[in-house]
Amino acid sequence: MIIERFEEQLPGALLDSHDFRGDVTAVVPVGRLLEVADFLFAEGFQQLLDVTAVDWFERDPRFDVVYHLLNLVSQERLRLKVQVREGEMVPSLTGRYKSADWSEREVFDLFGIPFSDHPNLERLLMWKDFPGHPLRKDFPLDGGDAFCNSDTGTSYAGRACSLNS
Repeated sequence: MIIERFEEQLPGALLDSHDFRGDVTAVVPVGRLLEVADFLFAEGFQQLLDVTAVDWFERDPRFDVVYHLLNLVSQERLRLKVQVREGEMVPSLTGRYKSADWSEREVFDLFGIPFSDHPNLERLLMWKDFPGHPLRKDFPLDGGDAFCNSDTGTSYAGRACSLNS
């Protein structure tokens, strides 16, 4: 199994792991992500299926960046997680997996998690001057206007907005 080989080859790189119904998860330090990615690629995990994030608003570190990998030979799947603080840079995996490009941009856009050495780290879904990151737990969902400045009664785009809340 990959977790046993992982622990043998990269001592200290595995912070936590668990297996639930065949779903294997490994948690690694953000500082060793590139080293772990190289090891996993050599072990056959040569397809990056997805990159996403989870906002644990009350936890420190606040975010998990989650990678889903597939071993093309054995069809084994692996969920790889790194925990990052607000504003902390995550190394980009675009040099190892071309499919990381848009997924990392999406995580940057919707969660505000920056990726170092990304070739084109720009917003992907929201417009360039969109204020905030809509998948963060602190993004207002109560009907309030996230784009209205309550001091001036204008939106961030300079238009008048309603202060009835």
